[in-house]
Amino acid sequence: MKRTALITGASSGFGREFARIFAQDGFSLVLTARRTEKLMEIKNNLEKEYGVAVTVITKDLSKEGAAEEIFAETQEKNIHIDILVNNAGFGTLGDFAAAELKNAQDMISLNVRSLVTLTHLYLQPMVEKGFGRILNVASIAGFAPGPGMAIYYASKAFVLNFSDALSTELKGTGVTVTALCPGPVNTGFADAAGFKQNILFSGKADGKAAKVSRYGYRMMQQGKPVAVPGAVCKMGAFATRLAPREFAKWFIYKVQTSRFVK
Repeated sequence: MKRTALITGASSGFGREFARIFAQDGFSLVLTARRTEKLMEIKNNLEKEYGVAVTVITKDLSKEGAAEEIFAETQEKNIHIDILVNNAGFGTLGDFAAAELKNAQDMISLNVRSLVTLTHLYLQPMVEKGFGRILNVASIAGFAPGPGMAIYYASKAFVLNFSDALSTELKGTGVTVTALCPGPVNTGFADAAGFKQNILFSGKADGKAAKVSRYGYRMMQQGKPVAVPGAVCKMGAFATRLAPREFAKWFIYKVQTSRFVK
């Protein structure tokens, strides 16, 4: 039976890579993001190359009600979602006190509220059918406090812990939830966040988008609750739990400041 995957933030980065991976394995796709032109380009390429059906839904998930509108549209089109990939998200560099409140609110809306809403809406039909996979893109940032990107780190900590908790609640239902926690990867995130020149994105980032996406796909299919790609990221996640909290905060803040640039 042909299954369908819904991928948010599908116009670039991990989302675009996930779309290709699912298409290669014969999944029908629902792709959503803000940029219709980019989505249509991806749709046309995937349909031509892999012969899969691709539905495009243009939405800005930082806007109130957007997640519910996506769910309603798939319901109206009688599209049953078997796999949900909550990939959309963003972060910005800068101290919270100096940031625009609207930016912080939009980040919470996109990284947290829309993810929770889509998960809840699609989770219930999955449980009823006895099958489903949910892949939530968190971050290695979710393992530590992040001065200089306080809202982003906190939002990814929410995604990580929310996903991990659901994975336990759903045992025996046929539905699994996986939190993918990548480290720095050149996906366009750094440009949007405002620290493209930071050493974290110097080209030595732990893994490329396609490699990390393929890893996340495998871990999701296996039902792993938490997926941390690469030895360096695994060590980093472990180290932040062992290191004194004050040192961890100091180190992260220093790494994220302009003095550590290539």
